[in-house]
Amino acid sequence: MTRPGARRPSAAASARRDVAYARGMTETTYRRVNARVTGIAIAAALGGFLFGFDTAVINGGVDALAGEFALSAALKGFAVSSALLGCAVGAWFAGSLANRWGRVPVMLVAAVLFLVSAIGSGLAFGVVDLIVWRVIGGLGVGAASVIAPAYIAEVSPAQIRGRLGSLQQLAIVSGIFAALLSNALLAWLSGGAAEVLWLGLPAWRWMFMIEAIPAVVYGLMSLRLPESPRYLVLRGDYDKASQVLLDFTGAKDVNLKIQQIRDSLESEQRESVRDILGPVLGLKPIVWVGILLSVFQQFVGINVIFYYSTTLWRSVGFDESSALLTSVITSVTNIVVTIVAILLVDRVGRRRLLVAGSIIMTIALATMAVAFSFAQLVTADDGTTSATLEAPWSIIALLAANLFVVGFGATWGPIVWVLLGEMFPNRIRASALAVAAAAQWIANFAISTTFPVMSAISLSFAYGFYALCAAGSLVFVLWKVRETKGMELEDMH
Repeated sequence: MTRPGARRPSAAASARRDVAYARGMTETTYRRVNARVTGIAIAAALGGFLFGFDTAVINGGVDALAGEFALSAALKGFAVSSALLGCAVGAWFAGSLANRWGRVPVMLVAAVLFLVSAIGSGLAFGVVDLIVWRVIGGLGVGAASVIAPAYIAEVSPAQIRGRLGSLQQLAIVSGIFAALLSNALLAWLSGGAAEVLWLGLPAWRWMFMIEAIPAVVYGLMSLRLPESPRYLVLRGDYDKASQVLLDFTGAKDVNLKIQQIRDSLESEQRESVRDILGPVLGLKPIVWVGILLSVFQQFVGINVIFYYSTTLWRSVGFDESSALLTSVITSVTNIVVTIVAILLVDRVGRRRLLVAGSIIMTIALATMAVAFSFAQLVTADDGTTSATLEAPWSIIALLAANLFVVGFGATWGPIVWVLLGEMFPNRIRASALAVAAAAQWIANFAISTTFPVMSAISLSFAYGFYALCAAGSLVFVLWKVRETKGMELEDMH
């Protein structure tokens, strides 16, 4: 019975508890398990925080560093997106390293790479070594983008795996918010990103170096994480795997669970000793689904908003300070809608959310393309040309951009990471996720590098291209993506 005045649990919550009790868990154990697994999922997702921080921190300083190093539009685009090359390499090798060393050691390596990149980028002498330091940070970002979703999926009970997997995206957007907020604060303190702040260094350098703080926190938190039970079974360490399963899933019969994991690993080994290789252009079909999910997530142009949002908002009439503040507000919106996704993913399902997101993004991007077709080109005293929008199209573009962020943040942002963490069979999970994540970073690099050139042609052309990609993502989901809600990882084939 529910005591008078007490809040009645939802039907979904009651169903999850019934499943838990059927597996031999008391209510106290159920709550303890949820608290423990949520705690380690949050700690693992801190890699996503650094992922978001590192990729967005350049937003506030891109114009200042471009001025200091006298960068052309093409070199400016490469400086912004250079970290993504490191991301692709880090993601590619993270899977094999995780299978050899374990998930936790790779997290520690990523933390060190973040720390080195933060200090090096802040003290860069020129654009060449800035790019080198950014690529080093990208190696850490790429590794974290593979390890965090795989680890979270492997330690999470099936009934809450979607919500815990979504923590990766929540951490990413929180990192973006923290980077944009710190950028705005440092620019405000110094009077501009190019102005001197502390120790004779301009604010844009401190924007990079402040990342050292979360990098150290991530490294310390990683030291306290248990290893993935499925990795432990893969290495034959059944005692440790049993302990992790008992502590973090509350399984009554851990021996049965370990046997199920062993069966899935051995079965997959018999099916394909070459892991991810297969008949479709050299890869298994499920790997191609993961690759295309990753590519579509980037080809809708979301990172254009976060890498170049300050420049974008200045084009619709904001000064530097207001543009930085607007970027912060946009990132807060992204956090809020990601929380909405966390609440919905295990109820509504992955596929439905992706479909809804594709529709919303297509409408928003098409609206931005139309709005910027009314932009006027203005040439500054230094010879640079920029686009400006007058009312009402400036307001329409602003609203459409935020609608796009809402559509992406509540669907494609978190859901793709959830699917990548859970959709692959046990034996190929780390390797397949590494390939999909590497494809994501290559796609991110392509979009981020080409945006300055595409926008120089026409912002309407750029956003029209992203709108077509969003429409293509809808077709792809309806055609190839299957629902994984509530499925055990051992049942993924």
